[in-house]
Amino acid sequence: MKRYLRASIAIAAFACATSAVVAGEGDWPSYNRTLNSDRYSPLTEIKTGNAGKLKVLCTYDTGEHTSFQTGIIVVNGALIGTTEKDTFSINPSTCKENWRVHEEYTPASPLKVNRGAAYLDGRIFRGTQDGRVIAYDFTTGKRLWVTTIADATTLHESVPAAPIAWNGMVFIGQAGGDNKGVKGRMYALDAASGSIVWEAYLVPRKPGDVARGPSAPEAPYAAASWRNTPDIPISGGATWTSYSIDPQTGTLYIPSGNPAPDFVPGVREGDDLFAGSLVALDAKTGAYRHHWSLVPHDWHDWDVDTAPLIVKTKSGKAMLFEAPKNGYLYGIDVASSTISYKVPVTRMENTDASFSPDKKEHVCPGSIGGAEWNGPAYDPKNDLVFTGEVEHCFTVVAQTGAEVKAVKNGDIWPGMETKNPLDVWGKYDSASEWAGWLYASDAETGKWKWRVKTNFPILGGVTPTAGGVVFFGDIGGNFYAYNAATGQQLLKVDLGGAAIGGGVITYVDAGSQKVAIAAGMTSPVWPVKVATGKVVVLGL
Repeated sequence: MKRYLRASIAIAAFACATSAVVAGEGDWPSYNRTLNSDRYSPLTEIKTGNAGKLKVLCTYDTGEHTSFQTGIIVVNGALIGTTEKDTFSINPSTCKENWRVHEEYTPASPLKVNRGAAYLDGRIFRGTQDGRVIAYDFTTGKRLWVTTIADATTLHESVPAAPIAWNGMVFIGQAGGDNKGVKGRMYALDAASGSIVWEAYLVPRKPGDVARGPSAPEAPYAAASWRNTPDIPISGGATWTSYSIDPQTGTLYIPSGNPAPDFVPGVREGDDLFAGSLVALDAKTGAYRHHWSLVPHDWHDWDVDTAPLIVKTKSGKAMLFEAPKNGYLYGIDVASSTISYKVPVTRMENTDASFSPDKKEHVCPGSIGGAEWNGPAYDPKNDLVFTGEVEHCFTVVAQTGAEVKAVKNGDIWPGMETKNPLDVWGKYDSASEWAGWLYASDAETGKWKWRVKTNFPILGGVTPTAGGVVFFGDIGGNFYAYNAATGQQLLKVDLGGAAIGGGVITYVDAGSQKVAIAAGMTSPVWPVKVATGKVVVLGL
């Protein structure tokens, strides 16, 4: 394992945690506000003394029952969001629609999800469930270009991730790593034309694998970490959330998903690089720089799935923070490229158990536990890392080797023995037993300073501010404001039970600070109240 943790180059210079992507500090111009994904807002109008007075100012109802997980952005006087097939621009103070565009297609995934758009130089960029990346004019919504990066027909790949944009390029990968034969890939596209600048495979590439653009240089030892039997194709390592960039070093950080089949690791012996890893590439060329294998040889579907947080802590130490689905918070020292700590931030139970066809194993967290698509956030004032987590356990009975091998290319490939199509990634405990956690952890040590347990999982974004407030929500439809330093609850608002599964952001418009929330996630994976997707705007 140690040899797989060596850096190919030193990662030295570091971006400040508060560097904005574009525009002013009153905007929220990227999925996690900044390219380094700190999610910290420097705004102070809403503070501990008045956060309890926040009220709903307006609501934009998409009218769709969909997995509403969009990471909403606000830039240049417009709020941009997405549904599975639509992209919309609204007034961030009144919720009045500026424009809305629709793409009709047959999706590759039944999840009906898109996690948001990126902005750069007057253009909006997003992925689609049928394997494309599309650019629109920021002002009018006119389609500017379309590029296909995934096979939605044969392998059922999709592009639900929220892209990020920098230096004239758009960065996004394809999802579908749970399907047999799908290999995770990352792309840089030219923001003006949509042409592919480079294509980087996140698991070993072999002759005959698809080539959609210029190939990025690969790490020389990744292939040796996979020891599949001849009839088991290398599969996994796809991406489905979002990414981070250190603009000063030009380093792109990619959370890489699970290897497949999920629950039967015996057919793919080895560390399975770079699945289950945080991968660093040269953003300009796609060349490998470094990786951290956080969930080696994963057999729980514990993707490394959230965009990593890149900051300098109060002591001046350059750190990476990552919160995967395995329920841990990782603190990584950038100077030494070593993991400083790994601490649990949700319930842990029976995590080392092996799965077999003749025994049920109960494990916490389950495959939709831990941190999902929204990653950690940093509060520089209190030197705290905030993580929103899921406490939800599952039971697994593995398939036999013959059953695993019988799956067709492109079909889902978890290796779970079940007759219920809703239990293919494990049989989940009753929703009455789930919960959520918000941890406020010391950035230097990982030890929690305070924590709160909610009755419902926390899936949406977590946002600390210079006003001393941290905002978040749960999938019971509750929106919260807490004192970031002490953990005191300042506000709880019920948004009609509409599950909060997307962005929770704050910005300035019409002269005042506001908070916007993506609520109304309806998903076959999460047994929540059925509701239409809505953007809810609050203010004082």
